[in-house]
Amino acid sequence: MQDVAGPAMPRKSLLFNGFALLWGLLCGIFFVNVPVMACPTTCHCIEKNGLTVVQCMSRNLEKIPSDLPRDTVILLLASNHITHIPNHAFKELHYLQELDLSNNDIETVDAGAFQGVSDSLLVLDLSNNRIQSVPKEAFARLRAKISLSNNPWHCECMLQEVLRELRLDPETVNEVICHTAVQEEYAGKPVIQVLDSGINFCNFHHKTTDVAMFVTMFGWFTMVIAYVIYYVRHNQEDARRHLEYLKSLPSSSQISKDFDTISTVL
Repeated sequence: MQDVAGPAMPRKSLLFNGFALLWGLLCGIFFVNVPVMACPTTCHCIEKNGLTVVQCMSRNLEKIPSDLPRDTVILLLASNHITHIPNHAFKELHYLQELDLSNNDIETVDAGAFQGVSDSLLVLDLSNNRIQSVPKEAFARLRAKISLSNNPWHCECMLQEVLRELRLDPETVNEVICHTAVQEEYAGKPVIQVLDSGINFCNFHHKTTDVAMFVTMFGWFTMVIAYVIYYVRHNQEDARRHLEYLKSLPSSSQISKDFDTISTVL
């Protein structure tokens, strides 16, 4: 009996271990492929060192995909035709650390574009786009290192206030150039260089506003003076005509003489 039972036990043990190994492999394949199954059809998703990397580079995309995996850590959207970053574009990507939007056609960035990722995002690349200005709220509370180089920036007060709150990439900071400016003499110069020289674009803004207010007030004052002059002249003309009318009326002495003459005749 011992000879018969002895060989049977190892067979059962091997069979059990075989099923366990097969089940483990199936489960492993299933869980590894979950992020890939959730990947947008226009992108390619991979696992790299335990991180979900979504590659959507050079896919002729005109907008940011809406069905991105929620566990995305690195999102590469460079070299597409994206023109606009709308509000809450990445709000579901709570683990997002790196976002590359370089070499697109981005012109506008909404105030709430990066809401939801301000705490997790570490790197943001917006270089080589068509951005002239952004709302101050767009980068609020972002701790990421940001690249804004090679955009046609308009240097004025709002841009100065935006840059004051940002952590710019030190390697590209000198490539943030004033394409246009409130003062033409600063066009073509690095923004940081202009600001470091002591220039305050907000002063130009206040001066421009003051001049506009002065011109407006002067215009209203001129209109009031013109109306007063017109009113006085118009009333003078009426008074003159009224005086001439009174002069044309017969005097009381003449009327009295005419009345005496009529009485005498009667």
